[in-house]
Amino acid sequence: MKTALIVSALIIVLLVVFFTVIPVGMWISAVASGVKISIFSLVGMKLRRVKPAFIVRPMIKATKAGLTVKTNELEAHYLAGGDVDSVVNALIAAERAGMNLSFEQASAIDLAGRDVFEAVTMSVTPKVIETPVISAVAKDGIELLVKARVTVRTNIDRLIGGAGEATVLARVGEGIVTTVGSAATHSSVLENPDDISRVVLEKGLDSGTAYEIISIDIADIDIGRNIGANLQSLQAEANTKIAQAKAEERRAMAVALEQEMKAEVVKAEADVPRAMAEALRSGNLGAIDYYKLQNIQADTKMKNDIGTGVTGYVDSKKK
Repeated sequence: MKTALIVSALIIVLLVVFFTVIPVGMWISAVASGVKISIFSLVGMKLRRVKPAFIVRPMIKATKAGLTVKTNELEAHYLAGGDVDSVVNALIAAERAGMNLSFEQASAIDLAGRDVFEAVTMSVTPKVIETPVISAVAKDGIELLVKARVTVRTNIDRLIGGAGEATVLARVGEGIVTTVGSAATHSSVLENPDDISRVVLEKGLDSGTAYEIISIDIADIDIGRNIGANLQSLQAEANTKIAQAKAEERRAMAVALEQEMKAEVVKAEADVPRAMAEALRSGNLGAIDYYKLQNIQADTKMKNDIGTGVTGYVDSKKK
């Protein structure tokens, strides 16, 4: 009795270990779906640290869609860090759309960090991306605020190494600024906004990108600031400041010149008494001439005081 119980327990343990190590359920699902894979391959996946479900389920999906994929390819892509399910979905979508997309190409796109399924979807159904408001100035100095909608389609052949949406938007913005800037007046741009789309499209802005530009539509144009008038105003203000600085410089130079001249006058006045003393000693100036000169100076000072409103001299005479 005890021996039978021990044998039964060992059989149960072995069955548990067997179904735990060997994914029998996954193998049965694969076989039932028409996927040709051996149970030993599933065991090998576990030994290689590959989750069988991440390989078998995409294989079942591909087989049901009529695609032929190899187990080794899916395992290699999984071990490289790729999304096996996304690659298989992309292959199915490409096959339904009649696109020629190989597993190597799809796996390379996925490993490059791009969503391969979204790329295939965008290749079939174009995507509309909207630019931010772009400021452009016409030749008459009027600013225009332009917003455009760019319809793009994925170019599978250029998806690896091609620039993304940000580059497309930047190039479209540059084209709009150039086109508006070359217009003579802002009114001509407002009258024919489709000219912007035509000129920008002719520039081949999708070169080197992962997208093909189908159309560029101007969604909105608004009139902004009068940049020309603002620049003229700033220039006039700058010219005024320059003129004021030059005038202040000339005034300072005039004041300095005046001070120099006053200093020369004071210096000359200081030499007068010495010259008169020398003239008296040498006999060139007599005493009578000296007193006459003093009277003339006194009369001149009195006239200057009266003319400037100094009345102290007159009041003292009255007293």
